[in-house]
Amino acid sequence: MFAANFAGEIFNHVPRVAAWIVQEGGTVGWDPVSLIKQMGWIARIVVIILFIMSGWSIGVMIDRWMAFNAARNQSRSFAPAVAGALREGKIDEAIKVAERNKKSHLAKVVTAGLMEFKAHQDSPGEIPGETIEASKRALERTEAIVHAELKRGLGGLATIGSTAPFVGLFGTVVGILNAFKMIASSKSQGIAVVAGGISEALVTTAFGLLVAIPAVMTFNYFTGKVEAFDVEMDNSSSELVDYFIKQSHR
Repeated sequence: MFAANFAGEIFNHVPRVAAWIVQEGGTVGWDPVSLIKQMGWIARIVVIILFIMSGWSIGVMIDRWMAFNAARNQSRSFAPAVAGALREGKIDEAIKVAERNKKSHLAKVVTAGLMEFKAHQDSPGEIPGETIEASKRALERTEAIVHAELKRGLGGLATIGSTAPFVGLFGTVVGILNAFKMIASSKSQGIAVVAGGISEALVTTAFGLLVAIPAVMTFNYFTGKVEAFDVEMDNSSSELVDYFIKQSHR
């Protein structure tokens, strides 16, 4: 009951506030060009920084989306082809298949393991156990390198997602300070005196959120993709080591 009465009181005062705003500031509208022109130099710098952060994050989003799509598509064609070559014992053919799919994360890992295994297999006097261990180390090294390549730019997305609201908040604080400064220096009172400072503050806050929200969402999405790719590389490495063990026992 109290909440309903409180809400009713607020809505009863809304027309009065709206009328006051129109009386003080004239026609209410949204003109971003004039708003930016009215901004102080600190707020403009904040907006420029946010635009740069937004452009950089969009570039990372496009780059990672293209890279992940290429890796997924090439891996789908690479996996059955290399599996067929390995079932027939054609390691050279499997390496050629992997080299034709250089954007595939699985192909990069499998190529490293196959080339290391082939190099030790061709060397006279090699012990099978050492050959397998060398191949496992090559697979682990390549997995770490590919993982780092897949995560390229994601750290920047996380940084933008976490700092953009604070950059916008800095502009908000400056705008509020300008509003109070206008109140102190102006003899007249009313919302028209502080409208510029308040609008400046709200715009920088909005820009900060507009930059941060997509960055956080895409960072979480791409992080999930990287984790899925890591699982696929681990499974491929394990299956390849099993294949090496079987080959060494022949």
